[in-house]
Amino acid sequence: MSTTALSRALAVFDAINSGDLSCLDDAVTADFVDHGSPIPLPPGPEGYRQILTVVHDVLQIRYVIEDSFATDDRVVIRAVAHGVGVDAIHGAGAAGKTYVMPTVHIYRVEDGRLAEHWGVRDEYGARIQLGTAMAPMFPAPEPF
Repeated sequence: MSTTALSRALAVFDAINSGDLSCLDDAVTADFVDHGSPIPLPPGPEGYRQILTVVHDVLQIRYVIEDSFATDDRVVIRAVAHGVGVDAIHGAGAAGKTYVMPTVHIYRVEDGRLAEHWGVRDEYGARIQLGTAMAPMFPAPEPF
């Protein structure tokens, strides 16, 4: 089951990169929930399609997969997002500037399909790159 779910999760990332989100009908459950979405979504493939359309079309995010693994009930993907700033999302002056953002995605798996998603994104780091947030002014801690 974990290899099927991992394949489905990787297909979602390919779909984001290409903009062809047709795989979502097969990849996610009818009651799929994206806990990482900044906007309320209906459950299932249609809701996921809505947010991923914004990710592809508006933010122009393209992912490079760094690492992935699956267990019986989880899929984890570590990826780097390459995107384009949008003033309404990232702050004034971000429009058209590019950024790179490390991400981690965790999916709960149910019967070989993706049932829930949690995403961790370095949005602060992206905003620093875009010039809409200031980098911390304190020194980095000394290594142990």
